[in-house]
Amino acid sequence: MSKEDTVDYDGPAGGWGSLRGVASVFGGEWATPAALETLRRQNKPGGFMCVSCAWTKPADYHPFEFCENGAKATLWELTSLRCTPHFFSNHSVTELRGWKDYDLEQQGRLTHPMRYDRESDHYVPCSWEEAFNAIGAELKQLDPKSVIFYSSGRASLETSYCYALFARLYGHNNLPDSSNMCHETTSVGLKKVIGSSVGTCVYQDFSACDAIFFFGQNTGSNSPRFLHPLQEAAKRGCKIITFNPVRERGLEFFTNPQSPVEMLTGKETQISSQYHQVKAGGDIAALMGLCKHVFAKDDEARAQGRSVLDRDFIESQTSGFDEFEQRVRSIGWDEIVRGSGLERSALEAAGQVYVEADKVIGVYGMGLTQQVHGSDNIAMLVNLLLMKGNIGRDGTGISPVRGHSNVQGQRTVGISEKPELVPLDKLAALFGFEPPRDKGMNTVEACEGMLAGKVKGFIGLGGNFVRAIPERDAMEKAWQTMRLTVQIATKLNRSHLINGEVAYLLPCLGRSEEDKQEGGPHTVTMEDSLSCIQGSIGRRKPASEHLLSELAIVAGMAKATLAPNPKVDWVGWVGDYGKVRDLIEETYPEEFHRFNERMFTPGGFYRGNSARERIWKTESGKANFSAPEMLSATGFEDKPGRYRLMTLRSSNDQFNTTIYGYSDRLRGIEGTRDVLLINPDEMQRAGLQEGQVVSLVSDAGDGVERRVGGLKVLPFALPDGCLGGYYPELNPLIPLSHYDKLSKTPAAKSVPVRIEG
Repeated sequence: MSKEDTVDYDGPAGGWGSLRGVASVFGGEWATPAALETLRRQNKPGGFMCVSCAWTKPADYHPFEFCENGAKATLWELTSLRCTPHFFSNHSVTELRGWKDYDLEQQGRLTHPMRYDRESDHYVPCSWEEAFNAIGAELKQLDPKSVIFYSSGRASLETSYCYALFARLYGHNNLPDSSNMCHETTSVGLKKVIGSSVGTCVYQDFSACDAIFFFGQNTGSNSPRFLHPLQEAAKRGCKIITFNPVRERGLEFFTNPQSPVEMLTGKETQISSQYHQVKAGGDIAALMGLCKHVFAKDDEARAQGRSVLDRDFIESQTSGFDEFEQRVRSIGWDEIVRGSGLERSALEAAGQVYVEADKVIGVYGMGLTQQVHGSDNIAMLVNLLLMKGNIGRDGTGISPVRGHSNVQGQRTVGISEKPELVPLDKLAALFGFEPPRDKGMNTVEACEGMLAGKVKGFIGLGGNFVRAIPERDAMEKAWQTMRLTVQIATKLNRSHLINGEVAYLLPCLGRSEEDKQEGGPHTVTMEDSLSCIQGSIGRRKPASEHLLSELAIVAGMAKATLAPNPKVDWVGWVGDYGKVRDLIEETYPEEFHRFNERMFTPGGFYRGNSARERIWKTESGKANFSAPEMLSATGFEDKPGRYRLMTLRSSNDQFNTTIYGYSDRLRGIEGTRDVLLINPDEMQRAGLQEGQVVSLVSDAGDGVERRVGGLKVLPFALPDGCLGGYYPELNPLIPLSHYDKLSKTPAAKSVPVRIEG
């Protein structure tokens, strides 16, 4: 295998590698005065909020409050490259479908509204008025229940509120968003057991905890600024215990790029004091082992008149404990070891840290949520925390780490297919209409509707939906049978090339750019992973004079579609986003009181969380212990030749479906994304050679042929029976029916596959 295919990497996350990574992708463009000034303002009060991850922006910020991927996201938006009508006149849509994701986005920022001309198979320029009128005319002809309003996680609170209102005024609750593909398991699973659909931690908790238990979350790739409080926690003696099938450098060692001493000396901090490579889908079993050890130590303590468990908390604040205890005690260690892929001694060592710690935080990511029994994963982590009252005290809590920058906030202001989560009565009173009360479609249900021919229209507020979803091959065929597809975007991606009969591509402003309306420069807001609301104001000159803001595009479509309503002022709202914030405050007064006044609070203002106050908004009125029936979260049985495939993002050259380059530096992979990661022992058992090109085929047992070929075998430290490969390239292997049973989140972290030579 050649050097360009893979290299070794034994350095820490951060450090000089991060700086070289930015420079290698953006060349000299990253060091221009405009770029440096924009990066200096990133994630700071009065500045603009990063468009990539949703990690919180601390009040006590660093001189440079951005990470490598955050810088790449900003520079990706500020690029000097332009994707103009001339480009589209030179390339047909059919031709562009053969391009790689990276090459499509490298054409630069979209500059003009475009209409797909089916006869010539080209995008052609059009005016905004033409686009809005045509979209409105089509929407009027369609049954509202047959149309999907999708949103990615980057749209602001103001735009999200108006978009959700547009959908309901039009007549549906079909409002899936990107959380349906990642953390919807959190929204549903957490709400069931603690009554809150989001995490309970605040930033200060990470400086007060004694231990942090990580499950299935790659901080070094997905939210690198989180490494700063983790580094400080590790330095003061906090124990960080990590459970992840992949050994990620960001959770092993970190060199702080903000520290001249560390940069000049190469000093690195060990982040995880224990690192356990749990089998993919083995988290329920691992957590069962931790809980079993805690019960054993509590038995010893009670024999001496003490208690490890917080029995007062359990008695007064929880329900279901007896059933949970009985389930844990009934499971044997042999079963736990088989299910988790970890030795009993390793689980007992991790459990002992929990026993000895007074204040514990549980952190998790998509390794828990993207499983068939992902909701049980989350419930088991909550079980562990509840055993010692580790929710609702300073320095404790559960902390899901969200992906895209405002994906949590969109749900807060009404982007939801579940009508019971939205104050519909308030919307009815505010805007003088009767909102639809029936459940809308989530992402999986929208895809099922397209395959069945029931979905006729799709509006995409950002994102790359076609590339992100499972069952891609079948979905692309079904997509083209729709009547209307509309995509709002900053750059070209594959979703813009799979079109309905009538299709529009509408370019919008980026968050770093000045959003200047009649009322002057506008501010937008978003919510981070820790439930804090921050204002964001762009200063850069827009990439094109023809761009509109996301809110202006939503308002333009709505005005062209809906009958006039004296209580709905699309023009006024576009002219003054503060009026939209006033409406958000009226709709959600507890969370957004004095919204306009507080939006530039350093570190954001906290919107509150009932579970943090030990107010449990569950059916029982208490925090719920639960007793999972199975120890595997995969949803399928292990069989000879069947592997558990995990889809992964590149550690440093990718954010969601956006590919910045072909370097996965922190995993030692360079020059390609067409790889299959497998441990050396599995390679030998399967008769594979390093560098051999193979195919992966679906082993879902449903009779559907799913295959991805051209994958080069690379030895990699993974648990037995597990494989790794890149998202979204391997998405065609995920059956649409392979999802979390409670939330319908696609189960991309344990996909049943076989290897064919």
